[in-house]
Amino acid sequence: MVQNVTRILFLAVAAVALIGGSEAANILGLFPSLSPSHLIIQMSAAKVLAERGHNVTVVTVLKPAVSHKDINVIRVPLSTEESAEMSAIIEKMSKSDNKNMLYSMFRMIGQMNFMFRKMVDALKDPRVQDLYQNKDNKFDLVLSGFFMNDYQMGFARKVNAPLIVLATMPPNLLLNYLVGNPEELSYVPSINDSVEKGKGLSFKQRLGGYVMSLGFKVFARMTENRNKNTYKELFGDDPNMPEYSEMMKNASLVFFASHALSEGPVRPNVPGVVEIGGIQIKDTPAPLPQNMEEFLANATNGGILLSLGSNVQGKHLSPDTVHKMFNVLSKLKERVIWKWEDLENTPGKSDNILYSKWLPQDDILAHPKIKLFINHAGKGGLTEAQYHGKPMLSLPVFGDQPANADGMVKKGFGLTLNLLTLEEQPFREGIEEILSNPKYSQTVSTFSKLYRDRPLTARESVIYWTEYVIRHHGAPHLQSPVMHMSFIAANNLDIYAILAIIVVVLLLLTKAVIKFIIRKLSSKSKKVKKQ
Repeated sequence: MVQNVTRILFLAVAAVALIGGSEAANILGLFPSLSPSHLIIQMSAAKVLAERGHNVTVVTVLKPAVSHKDINVIRVPLSTEESAEMSAIIEKMSKSDNKNMLYSMFRMIGQMNFMFRKMVDALKDPRVQDLYQNKDNKFDLVLSGFFMNDYQMGFARKVNAPLIVLATMPPNLLLNYLVGNPEELSYVPSINDSVEKGKGLSFKQRLGGYVMSLGFKVFARMTENRNKNTYKELFGDDPNMPEYSEMMKNASLVFFASHALSEGPVRPNVPGVVEIGGIQIKDTPAPLPQNMEEFLANATNGGILLSLGSNVQGKHLSPDTVHKMFNVLSKLKERVIWKWEDLENTPGKSDNILYSKWLPQDDILAHPKIKLFINHAGKGGLTEAQYHGKPMLSLPVFGDQPANADGMVKKGFGLTLNLLTLEEQPFREGIEEILSNPKYSQTVSTFSKLYRDRPLTARESVIYWTEYVIRHHGAPHLQSPVMHMSFIAANNLDIYAILAIIVVVLLLLTKAVIKFIIRKLSSKSKKVKKQ
């Protein structure tokens, strides 16, 4: 009873805040990432704010799949040659073994230089620079889309506005430093690992997490050096801009695309961590395109959705792998919607397969006929499947996907297979196991209820905390003190050093006293013998 009253009061306070802080603000979103999946989450947050009545301007490189009529989009597109180069990078990444996220990041850092360079070029575009050079432009907030591009945070200082960082992943070693979030390596799994419910981290996991943290620190230092140079390149001619290290303390909070209470891991977070997992999911699914709706309506044995995300395209896969997938899927009694970009060159023709270069993934997963989601274990797709209670067969490709797939399996939502070594028999058996065994759909359906049960929805959280930061002209009071402490002070190394010195001094004094006593006793003994 008390819990219900407390929740009602909390919702009432939140509703008052949402209603009372709704004066239109000017919000700038910097989303130059070359990952379509990142842009979907970032633009979904921007769309929520535009629907709220705020004036939203966003900077992108890619064409947004999610938008709103009142969002002013400044797009700095890739050239045809650059798009081809980006496609070649994704193809090379998709054909490598990327089970270990840190190892793959170091291996791909040369390839990612192209992506980093294009993000910088977007901020150099005259239309983008005009946003701060034209003094008639006024912004109340900057949303900075994270992709190891901390130099971008300087834009907020240029327009004299508070800053919120928008990340497309849960709190982790790549982002914790922005708000002083603790690492807690002894019981919080690394981004490349997961822990089962009701269990702690094993010695092997803790050791692996510690090694992973050291590797990420090395990677972060390399990234920091590049970001410092880029910061000088972009803003070095302005004497009023702070040093890079001071600029890094300017984030009011970070939006994370996660929901730890249901997804895990359970961990301590500072107030500057705000989770908005599921922000891209609609409250009410939109109607499907007519061809898809008719295709699923006639699926008497149910349907399957196959999508390997927005980065990896069909042409990036091995023809042999595609052939094996088609052989299995074309023989199923279920109908399959397959995301395939080149409709002139499909894997094959079958009455039970519908190819589409674009998929309203969230809306399809909401359809009651869908029984299975075959995916690449991207965070966005997993979130949507969990929300709609759909079991999964994951074929991870790179980045955080192998760890996401492993965590999904541990939770009992489905199975995972290696895309690079995919064979027909295990692929067929995996699909049949998930479709025939109700434990997977029951487990994820139960989780769906838990995932949706929160005091504020993802949309309400974005609105409340964005307007909170705007109302208070930033939120330095949310910052952890560790943001303003050195590495030595933050880790008490000076305290440990003093304690060590005290111990050493006490040991030396003890040693000296013992020696003195021994000498005294020895001298007395000699005198007694002489007598």
